[in-house]
Amino acid sequence: MATALAEATTMADCARAWWRGAVIYQIYPRSFRDTNGDGIGDLAGIVEQLDYIADLGVDGIWISPFFTSPMHDFGYDVADYCGIDPSFGSFADFDRIIAAARKLGLKVIIDQVYSHTSDQHAWFQQSRQDRTNPKSDWYVWADPKPDGSPPSNWQSVFGGSAWQWDGPRKQYYLHNFLTSQPDLNVHNRDVQDALLDVARFWLGRGVDGFRLDALNFAMHDPELRDNPPSGVPMAHVTRPFDMQIKRYNQSHPDIVAFLERIRQTIDEFPGRFTVAEVGGPDPLAEMKAFTHGGKRLDSAYNFDFLYAARLTAPLVRASLAQWRGEPGEGWPSWAFSNHDAPRSVTRWTLDGDHPRAARLGLLLLLSLRGNPIIYQGEELGLPQGHVAFEDLQDPEAIANWPHTLGRDGARTPMPWQANAPQAGFSSANRTWLKLDPAHAALAADRQAPDPGSTLSYARALLRLRRTFPALVSGDIALFGAPDNVVAFRRKGDGEEVLCAFNLGDQPCEWAPPAEWDAARLLATEGAVGAPGALPHVLAPGAGYWAARGE
Repeated sequence: MATALAEATTMADCARAWWRGAVIYQIYPRSFRDTNGDGIGDLAGIVEQLDYIADLGVDGIWISPFFTSPMHDFGYDVADYCGIDPSFGSFADFDRIIAAARKLGLKVIIDQVYSHTSDQHAWFQQSRQDRTNPKSDWYVWADPKPDGSPPSNWQSVFGGSAWQWDGPRKQYYLHNFLTSQPDLNVHNRDVQDALLDVARFWLGRGVDGFRLDALNFAMHDPELRDNPPSGVPMAHVTRPFDMQIKRYNQSHPDIVAFLERIRQTIDEFPGRFTVAEVGGPDPLAEMKAFTHGGKRLDSAYNFDFLYAARLTAPLVRASLAQWRGEPGEGWPSWAFSNHDAPRSVTRWTLDGDHPRAARLGLLLLLSLRGNPIIYQGEELGLPQGHVAFEDLQDPEAIANWPHTLGRDGARTPMPWQANAPQAGFSSANRTWLKLDPAHAALAADRQAPDPGSTLSYARALLRLRRTFPALVSGDIALFGAPDNVVAFRRKGDGEEVLCAFNLGDQPCEWAPPAEWDAARLLATEGAVGAPGALPHVLAPGAGYWAARGE
């Protein structure tokens, strides 16, 4: 990386919320670090590695679920919202995370899953007993049609009907995911109150905010109307779920009123942050609604990049154009990889050059207006892990094999030490998911002392970004550019940063406007110009940052 560090600028962020432009590091705890030798990552492992995370230069961590769970969906099937599953540790371990993070200047956000629970949750166990108990309406129950078939044609994300017959109730219950994940009836005010109490519990324990999982699944159409067909032929999908327009099983307009109640609860604890996951083929309207006007959530992200088979300039331009900072608009967040999507290095490989793809991805992600979310291992340039069919754990991967890369390959253990057993993740002979041997060569201890490594590149970029308020919280304006080039200006606090990327497979000529002739190059990936000048020809997969003052 060619880097010319500008003099550090003191960021006048006293008037700016800490989360606006913050870089969040996502931890999938099962695969992060195992300290007790059972082959499963734990909360104590997070404590051990917080120094590493702080050294990266991020602002906070997001910890995926560690709540009490039968682990059919590895924590996203919650059996006790206010409990910690023994496989992850104890409340003492969690409190150590909070305390250590505070000392290191890191914020801590955690998942909240308000759309559904585990069927082992005490609420569901009571609800299914009969139709008159106090929690009988806490889940989505419905009688069969006269022919005994399910109440509607809704399909589960994991395949098959979204309705499951339940003998004790003699009714169907809704499950948008696994049959063991019944959907809460969030239309019910008592359910909302219980969920808000959960939020208060964790806010009271010191968390700095929440990532809200599958939020647009939180409410259904009470009339249980059938979804219309999407028109997408089976040849182009891997599951029946994708053959419907999800008009009635999700995205109910009353969700926003619940979000306003969440915001009122969050505001009882000043300085907290909320970000929503919003899936679906056309999520923008919901993202805008969920974050509108400062009365709902702070931020939202979708799957524009997480499921994209290719990284293209039109995709980036379209995504950025949706968030220009108009009055009442929320603040976007961005993720290129996470625990639910195949790793971006594999999806967006540049002729098999994984390190170059990783560096370009980091350069782009950290330049976008919004909150970048870095998934564990992304800073190492980890490609999708190889997991044989007999070793798969993820129910979605098993159901759809071999038509998708699945989620297990993004969840394989984090490699810490190249020459240690299990790459330093665990002392166990067998881990919950097998380590991909190819990942050991990319271990953190091997990359840390190497100035040319992806980890060193990530650290340098994150340090550099902190010195430029324009990159953290500035506005954005797109430049005109050829089809395969995306170029934009970030502006704020009396400075401007130009970001340009060639995302095509051929060299491309593009010169910034003349007023940028004296700009200084800050960081590059594969972009080389004449001494003292910005590149005017961008190689395939090349990009750079450049700065100028007003």
